[in-house]
Amino acid sequence: MSILITNIKQLLQVHQSNITIVKGSDMNTIPLIENAYVYIENDTIIEYGKMEDYRTIEAETIIDATGKIVLPSWCDSHTHTVYAGNRTSEFVDRINGLTYAEIANKGGGILNSAKTLQDTSEDDLYELAMQRLDELIRMGTGAVEIKTGYGLTVDAELKMLKVIKRIKQESLAKITPTLLAAHAIPEDYRAKKDDYVDLIINELIPKAVDLNIAHYIDVFCEDGYFDIKATERILKAAQKFGLRPKIHVNQFNILGGVELGVKYNALSVDHLEELDTKDIKALKGSETIAVALPGCSYFLSIPYTPARDIINAGLPLAIATDYNPGSAPSGNMNFIVGAACVKLKMSPEEAINAATINGAYAMGISNMYGSITRGKKANLIITKPLNHYSEIPYAFAHNPVEQVIINGRLKDIKNPEEIFRI
Repeated sequence: MSILITNIKQLLQVHQSNITIVKGSDMNTIPLIENAYVYIENDTIIEYGKMEDYRTIEAETIIDATGKIVLPSWCDSHTHTVYAGNRTSEFVDRINGLTYAEIANKGGGILNSAKTLQDTSEDDLYELAMQRLDELIRMGTGAVEIKTGYGLTVDAELKMLKVIKRIKQESLAKITPTLLAAHAIPEDYRAKKDDYVDLIINELIPKAVDLNIAHYIDVFCEDGYFDIKATERILKAAQKFGLRPKIHVNQFNILGGVELGVKYNALSVDHLEELDTKDIKALKGSETIAVALPGCSYFLSIPYTPARDIINAGLPLAIATDYNPGSAPSGNMNFIVGAACVKLKMSPEEAINAATINGAYAMGISNMYGSITRGKKANLIITKPLNHYSEIPYAFAHNPVEQVIINGRLKDIKNPEEIFRI
């Protein structure tokens, strides 16, 4: 299949040579071509340029994008898209004054989601997740990291991995699976946390590795969950199996998780609502990217990641949804890009870089996704008519997407019957 898009008002994130990450002040620039075209064959970007340089190209599908913007699909590097049920009762509890920790201490939170998931079949989990994923694609997301973590038993965690494998095989979106081996302490292990860590190390990780689905390991390093000692034990065990860390750190407290992540060559350290100069220093010179999750801060009414401190230090930053039933029940990356501008004080250019090329980096896929570059995968957003790309974060509660090209296929997002499966 071949697709030609012509008369593009602005073609964003254009790079002549491959790029895999953008850092510091460079994040404030979006390379673009005004009045452009782009040509796709099968699932690959073949050619692009200015319309004034365009010479006739034969294509099966031709799209006139007059007045519209084309950019790489959003790369959402932190989600918990596989889950069962919801936690609306906890939403009301928070409105009535209970904190995230208080809800968790009375058996809510992650433990609530785990119980529901354990009682849900693999087939049902798959269908629920695919419905959610189709909705995300309609809003412009073309690559999604999906974590386990709501199992809290070996069998349930492996069930989640199998569901994610099916999604990876059948969805048109690019999927990166992550084993969130240590998300919370099950009720039965409350008085023996070390035994649960032993279970993760001795049973869960080896059995998960045998499935050959996830190549990343995650731990919720936080007070009341997994402290630095437990986190390091898990990361060290996972390292022996070749699992690279992508870890939750500094959501409520600074425990030293950023430095630990860098020590174990984490691909990303996520949340960072709390941050200090030692964390900034640890990230400098590393291959670890910081990931901000402003949707979680919005929903829980907690501080926002200090994005300006990270970017002004010359570091890269990605943004993601943290899509989950408890603390961020929205996978809308358009909202996240808007929230990054309004709440993290990022420029539109910084936010778009954080949601495309840097989001791809935080998933380990930026060599093939996240920019308009010859030879990269054709996952693109075609917007509704817009005057400028800054209108995407400006109109934060609206979906700017008119069409998507995902894995080289043009999809009609207005058609409710349209599915996004291979």
